[in-house]
Amino acid sequence: MLRVGIFSGAFAPIHKGHVEAARAFLSQMWLDVLFVVPTCCETLQGASDEDRTECCRIAFRDIDGVIVSDVGIRRRDTDFSAETLRDFSDDDRRLFLLCGTDGMLTLGERDDAGEIFKLCYPVYVRRESDERLDGEVIAKNQEYFEKYGRYVIKLDTPVIEISSSKLRIMMRQGGDVTEFMDS
Repeated sequence: MLRVGIFSGAFAPIHKGHVEAARAFLSQMWLDVLFVVPTCCETLQGASDEDRTECCRIAFRDIDGVIVSDVGIRRRDTDFSAETLRDFSDDDRRLFLLCGTDGMLTLGERDDAGEIFKLCYPVYVRRESDERLDGEVIAKNQEYFEKYGRYVIKLDTPVIEISSSKLRIMMRQGGDVTEFMDS
């Protein structure tokens, strides 16, 4: 059985947190391949969808097992979906979906949540060190288990406290973001 990871997002811009999350996802979930799937970002100003896809290819070029897929851009997806998972699904594959804490906490609110839990094993990475979220994460995970029969697996990785939205704000204000970008 091929272990396939899906890491979908805007990646606007891609940063060290994304790259380190991908490395942890590959190793801790014993993935055979990881598909990085940039989504469509028509509402964000800045790099085009094609440029963001190319930036992903550059950022992940030295990580064995990573393939950047433009399926989300071609389909004009603005977020991952059960349809994204179906694109990568096959009888000989076990799918794993990576999201951040925010995605983990809202996974059950999605219209396609039940299908997502059927198609894959959701995995999350903490993007913040706010201990006040710990109880919420535990309660939400218990709710998912009771409703869908699966927990969302947590990656054991150091928190990198940066987000693309914070980087966009810093860049608009003329701040130096090089320490957060992958070289």
